[in-house]
Amino acid sequence: MTGTRAAGPLLLGVRHHGPGSARAVRAALDTANPRAVLVEGPPEGDALLPFAADEEMRPPVALLAHAVDDPGRAAFWPFAEFSPEWVAIRWALARDVPVRFIDLPAAHSLAMETEADRDDDAPEEEPAERPVPVDPIRVLAETAGYDDPERWWEDVVEHRVPGSGEAAGPLAAFAALGEAMTALREAYGDGGHPRDAVREAYMRIQIRTAAKEFGDEFAVICGAWHVPALRTRPTLTADRALLKGLPKAKAELTWVPWTHRRLARHSGYGAGIESPGWYEHLFAAPDRPIERWMTKVAGLLRDEDRFVSSAHAIEAVRLAETLAAMRGRPLAGLSETTDAIRAVMCEGSDVPLALVHDRLVVGTTLGEVPDTAPAVPLQRDLTRQQRTLRLKPEADEREIELDLRKDTDASRSRLLHRLRLLGIGWGEPTAGRGSTGTFRESWRLRWEPELYVRVAEAGVWGTTVLSAATARAESDALAAPALADVTALAERCLLADLPDALPVVMRALADRAALDADVGHLADALPALARTLRYGDVRATDTTALGEVAAGLAKRICVGLPPACTGLDADGAEALRRQVDGVHTAIGLLAGAVPSSADGLRTRWRAVLRKLTVRDTVAGVIRGRAARLLLDDGHLDQDAAARLMGLALSPGTPPADAAAWIEGFVGGAAGGGMLLVHDERLLALVDSWLTGVPADTFTDVLPLLRRTFSAYEPGVRRTLGDLVRRGPAPAGATGAGSPSGAGATAPGFGPVLDAARADAVVPVLRLLLGLDEAPAPAAPAHHDHTPLGETA
Repeated sequence: MTGTRAAGPLLLGVRHHGPGSARAVRAALDTANPRAVLVEGPPEGDALLPFAADEEMRPPVALLAHAVDDPGRAAFWPFAEFSPEWVAIRWALARDVPVRFIDLPAAHSLAMETEADRDDDAPEEEPAERPVPVDPIRVLAETAGYDDPERWWEDVVEHRVPGSGEAAGPLAAFAALGEAMTALREAYGDGGHPRDAVREAYMRIQIRTAAKEFGDEFAVICGAWHVPALRTRPTLTADRALLKGLPKAKAELTWVPWTHRRLARHSGYGAGIESPGWYEHLFAAPDRPIERWMTKVAGLLRDEDRFVSSAHAIEAVRLAETLAAMRGRPLAGLSETTDAIRAVMCEGSDVPLALVHDRLVVGTTLGEVPDTAPAVPLQRDLTRQQRTLRLKPEADEREIELDLRKDTDASRSRLLHRLRLLGIGWGEPTAGRGSTGTFRESWRLRWEPELYVRVAEAGVWGTTVLSAATARAESDALAAPALADVTALAERCLLADLPDALPVVMRALADRAALDADVGHLADALPALARTLRYGDVRATDTTALGEVAAGLAKRICVGLPPACTGLDADGAEALRRQVDGVHTAIGLLAGAVPSSADGLRTRWRAVLRKLTVRDTVAGVIRGRAARLLLDDGHLDQDAAARLMGLALSPGTPPADAAAWIEGFVGGAAGGGMLLVHDERLLALVDSWLTGVPADTFTDVLPLLRRTFSAYEPGVRRTLGDLVRRGPAPAGATGAGSPSGAGATAPGFGPVLDAARADAVVPVLRLLLGLDEAPAPAAPAHHDHTPLGETA
């Protein structure tokens, strides 16, 4: 804090978001009772200042300024309850004292940011070394012998007891620190902040204007660093010369909610703090701040089911005060309270301490702004829908489960999907814990203040969420570079319920599909399109046109896939293997969604898979996967699978190709390991091939085999190891699953299902699953009781 009451206005230099500065500003204003108050901030925000007195305005909040022609170019000026500027604004509004912002207009600062970015992107012949900005608080702390600037600030400012009766009154600390800032400016100049000269020139002009109206009876609240420059009096001509030719952009301002987490970000003022929750506590606590803090911590830990008693809180206060005395501090600060909490309440563990830091030291508070504050039309529509759907923005991350059969949940889903399409990432879909069907969705929500900028950016597409999402989808469809992008967009349009955008997307999809002959592109596009067809039932959307396009893509893939699977390197073969998996799943979905072509698609796809399994020119990993898919679907029996594996692992096959076939057949797909466990004939083929791999090529195939078998569950790997170690089944065993050949059975496996033995365990299984109630035990006859003390 700096300040002086010499000739001229009352200059109160503060640290942004400093509770000590805020208390001192309030005391200084009460003492001086100025006729007007000038505050560091963008002058375009003057019209918004009256909202600060609204009862519905609850800090932390921020002034958001964005360029009209480029809403993504934005800046924030945040205010907390303990910000000196906020205290000054509220003081003035409560007394009908004129209050104004006097910093460089946002129209200039936003345009200067744009030019700076262009300069950064321009090539430089000789890189210029930029000065490192000076942190004045750190310099003063180091001068005073402190290694921690925050601790120095707490000792000098935050731990000063209000009303302690300084001889010079509340302005003494302002004057003392003002002298220190003057010395720093003399030593460091602009301190690595070249734009400060322009800002300070503008502020001096505004001070001159206020002096003509109020004389010297007004107060200026600004960053302490600026006070020495505002105290000087260059000529008006010199100040105007600094402002001549500044770039300018049309800017709009509004109030937006802010969070304590974002108070640590550098934006607007360029000032952040590490512990806003702690500072808020220091500002709000009427007395005994340490005792009140420990009470908060104890309550938080109790809510998390940790045992914390009153005795813990009392002992933590004593320890914090003892640590402060040992360290020579006037009052226990955040470091002392943290050390005490760790030792007494957390039993030395940093795990619960991290919770205290997140919830209390930083804090999760999200401010509120009145509905009457100006906002872009899209923001107003979003706010209305949030209230209607009872989906309140919160700073804390939370997860919600939506049942799309319920109207409210379906509307919530549509809103979140539309916002994602607009680039407003309030929610992200997650894997649900419940049903895997299309009737349920899981979302992870977290509202960040920066999303207000994203809303302003999206406002160019429309005035409502629906119209904006529709326009954005239509534009994206026309600009999409690849067929897969268009099919993914079609899926998102159905999820977001954008019926007006679907015709445009469908035309783009049909045009791209007709022109794209690359089988890889078609294979990438089909899965999203097939998934889209599932949403017709749950979202009541007509997907007939999508089904026709999807069926056409599937037929073209069936024609072009076999030739595309030849002449591939290892990476290309693995990529196409993943595409084969995707197409296989997609055709299964299409068969259910497009009944008219179901049988034809399935038959044609099975023929393609059979063709892939027997072509030697096809990469081994693809041949193996094709055989596995046929086996899983019941269109390839165990004997045929064993024959294919025997051919793939024959001595004439290069070891690398054989290993790739194994990866395709038993790797990646679910249940690959269990297939080997339950069919020891296949396991024996793999085992015999592996033991016959020459030593000079074994190291070449080892990475691929390791990748295949390391994906199995530990229990599956252990069982396979036991089977291999045990060796072939004894001669004479009968059955179909033995490595010794047809007609032999591995130990533990029977040739056929024993229905009687299987039925015997059904009642127990039903009891374990809770399907039946256990029968009440029958009471034994009285004469069967054995008297106590006797033995049977």
